Amino acid sequence: MQVLSDNLPDLLRAFWMTVKLFVLSGAVSLVLGTLLAAMRVCPVPVLRFAGASWVNIVRNTPLVLVFVCVTFGLPAIGVRTSFFRFAVLALTVYTAAFVCEAVRSGINAVEPGQAEAARALGMTFRQNLTLIVLPQAGRTVVPPLANILVALIRNTAIAEAFGVTEASFELSGLVRDHPDALYPLFAGVAAGYMLMVAVVALSAKLIERRLTVLR
Repeated sequence: MQVLSDNLPDLLRAFWMTVKLFVLSGAVSLVLGTLLAAMRVCPVPVLRFAGASWVNIVRNTPLVLVFVCVTFGLPAIGVRTSFFRFAVLALTVYTAAFVCEAVRSGINAVEPGQAEAARALGMTFRQNLTLIVLPQAGRTVVPPLANILVALIRNTAIAEAFGVTEASFELSGLVRDHPDALYPLFAGVAAGYMLMVAVVALSAKLIERRLTVLR
């Protein structure tokens, strides 16, 4: 436990990096995934094809390969930035595909008569989706979206292999330097990840309860 307490500042800094990875990639993934879901249900064939292609390709690609394509592929064509930004981009591209399918399932769960009534009133597809369908779909997509965000927390650990000094990266260094303190170090880092998961789960429960009250 002495090793854990002595290195607590470094662990906290590493967890702050993990939190930034999660928050940035999670926020952008929710927006991008919702746009992809809108493309998948829109009446324009080209957009439907583009959305379906994104989802089918990314969901069947290992996340490590997505990281490799982003981290090494983009610099090869002249795009250069920090490893942190590359990690955010890779996590966003990957997670948005799963967000898309969760949102699309929520859209499909809305009674078809709702959309038909909106079209009968002269609403455009965008108005129909944003004012009628998505608010109702939001009540059913909170639990699956929470599961996706929990998976994203775990996936941030892959950034370790690409030079981002997040929690797993710091843990690897500490275990290498203090092999006799293996269990306390693992327990401390596991507690940090569990705290992040608990925050996501609690937030999802509060949002779901709020939407149920407004129903």
